[in-house]
This record gives sequence, C-alpha cells and structure tokens, in this order.
Amino acid sequence: MASELDFSPPEVPEPTFLENLLRYGLFLGAIFQLICVLAIIIPVPKSHEADAEPSEPRSAEVMRKPKATAPSANKRPKKEAKKKR
Repeated sequence: MASELDFSPPEVPEPTFLENLLRYGLFLGAIFQLICVLAIIIPVPKSHEADAEPSEPRSAEVMRKPKATAPSANKRPKKEAKKKR
C-alpha cells in the first residue's frame, strides 16, 4: 500500500509569456487603483504660493472688460407684448 502512494509534486506547466504579462499587469493595475483610492481619501494640503500665482492672471482678466457685441442680424428682437386673439 505504501508503494502505491505518489507524493511527488504535480506536474504544472511553466506559465507562458502572455500569462506572465497578464499576471503582472493585473498587479500593476491593482497598485494603481490603490494609489487612486488613497489620493481621494487622503487630502493633500495646498500651498499658499501655488494659490497666489494663478489668482494674479485672473485679476488681470477681470480688469479687462469684454466688448459689448452688437445683436446679430439673424436674431430677432423679443416682442414687447403678446398678440391678442
């Protein structure tokens, strides 16, 4: 009975290149997802210097007033009163 039992490891074929690529690609995808979830959960404090720089060009844009455009020819002016029936 002891001679009938075979305790040798089962024969498992070596993974192919595509199987390895898929395996490591899935690991990299999981790591990327964890980084994205952590970026959402953990807030990053904003520095005051970064906030000050974008506000300066905005204030320059606010100082410039947009030119008033004349009503285009294809648009009809709104009627003042409704027609009576």
